[in-house]
Formats: sequence, C-alpha cells, structure tokens
Amino acid sequence: MIDKEQIRHIATLAKFEFSDEEFDGFATKFQETLDMGDKLQDIDTTGVEPTTNLATRTTVFREDTPETDQTREQLLSNVPESDGRLIKVPSILDTEGDN
Repeated sequence: MIDKEQIRHIATLAKFEFSDEEFDGFATKFQETLDMGDKLQDIDTTGVEPTTNLATRTTVFREDTPETDQTREQLLSNVPESDGRLIKVPSILDTEGDN
C-alpha cells in the first residue's frame, strides 16, 4: 500500500498540481491503478507465448533516406530563440528540493 506522502512525491515529480479535494481523488485512482497491476501479476500465463506484434502485414513505411529540403538558417528562423547553431529552450529539469 502506498501512502499519501509517496503519492504527493510522485505527483510533484510528474509536475501535477492538485487542490486538496483533487488530491484525494488522484490518490484513490492511483492506488486502483497499482492494485490492477498487482492483479495482472497473479494471472497464470504458463504456456502462453509472448506477443510482440498483433499485426500480420509488413511495414508500409518508405525507405529512410536523408533529405535536405531547408537550410539550417531557414530552420532556425522559425524558432523563438537560438544561440549560434543551437535552439534555446526552457529548462525542464527542476532540481529544487532534490537531494
């Protein structure tokens, strides 16, 4: 059984923000999801071959060949901020509070 502090920590890592009322609902649904995973672990799959692909047709994708349609300058002209040859993006890593 997972406790509420662990769920709060997971929600923080996932960058979820909840009101107290929403948190209780999230905690319940999260625990139900974990319980469902536990039930799946109890299923006897002895003799069942692993399935890797249910589709029987072959790939319909084209050959993967490099193409140059636009110059680097043309591509960089569409980005909000660049630094030389690099595209500048906001940081997605929040290390505040991590040990």
